[in-house]
Amino acid sequence: KQWYQRRVAITAGGSVKLKGFLVIGEGGEKDPRHLKVFKNAAPMTFDDARRKADQDFDLNHDTNGVVEYQTKVTRFNNCESLTLYFDENFGGETTKICYIGLKGDFTEGQKRGVVICNYESRPQLKDHKQPGATDFSSHGVS
Repeated sequence: KQWYQRRVAITAGGSVKLKGFLVIGEGGEKDPRHLKVFKNAAPMTFDDARRKADQDFDLNHDTNGVVEYQTKVTRFNNCESLTLYFDENFGGETTKICYIGLKGDFTEGQKRGVVICNYESRPQLKDHKQPGATDFSSHGVS
């Protein structure tokens, strides 16, 4: 692991359509220069971050939050988690990130209850009697 690499995992607690983001640094060589964004990939290690990201960004120095990066919205629908992997900076030994802002639409997650079901591997006609129905189970077929 290089000391300038940073990994940030964000869990939404619902579903997010990520439209954009901004990254504020301190304006020097410690600012992040490149970012890989992964959708629904948490937990993730530094080794996992070597794979192809859902989207890559070349970042600029930004100390005031004026540079907004647009995501490919179709790739970032239904995000439940994001992993941001900052793999390069502008030459510093470490990377310093002062602020990360996300822009998008949030939908609260639905709570899923436990469903208890009984399944029949072979239905038995005697278990499903209908009034006036004829029981053909004792008749042979020729």
